[in-house]
Amino acid sequence: MSTDPMALDMRVNGQIHTGVAQTRTLLSDFLRHSIGFTGVHVGCEHGVCGACTVLFDGAPVRSCLMFAVQVGDAEITTIEALASGARLHPLQEAFRRNHGLQCGFCTPGMVLTALDLLRREPEPDEARVREELAGNLCRCTGYEGIVAAVLDAATGRSSTQTEGEKQGGHHV
Repeated sequence: MSTDPMALDMRVNGQIHTGVAQTRTLLSDFLRHSIGFTGVHVGCEHGVCGACTVLFDGAPVRSCLMFAVQVGDAEITTIEALASGARLHPLQEAFRRNHGLQCGFCTPGMVLTALDLLRREPEPDEARVREELAGNLCRCTGYEGIVAAVLDAATGRSSTQTEGEKQGGHHV
């Protein structure tokens, strides 16, 4: 296997980004350091904490467990895709409104995991939200505000759509 750097074109948040990576470069590292998506947080580097969660063709994955060269033609969605300028995505706004974050380290992974849940199940109950978020660790909040935020966002279907989706655009 070659360890020579490779040029990669990767579709992230609806745009093609180019960078260089060795075959062993983790997706999380490529996203953060090569193309500047610093909302991808790296915690445990073992796939346990969920801080590095991104959406891979719409499904949550741990970017610390994937190599950047594995992405191919898949669409990667990071937390940066949700807000529209200074206007937060409704799910992010629900996190703010319900005090679903403190230090913010786990928040991107929590939000993307919750977004996936709400797209699949627009009206989950509290037990289902807790079950889905169980793979994302938070050391600050005690989870109450996070669960409340997801339930709050679930009260309206629009909370699980980006602006582009509301206007008939690409689903993330």
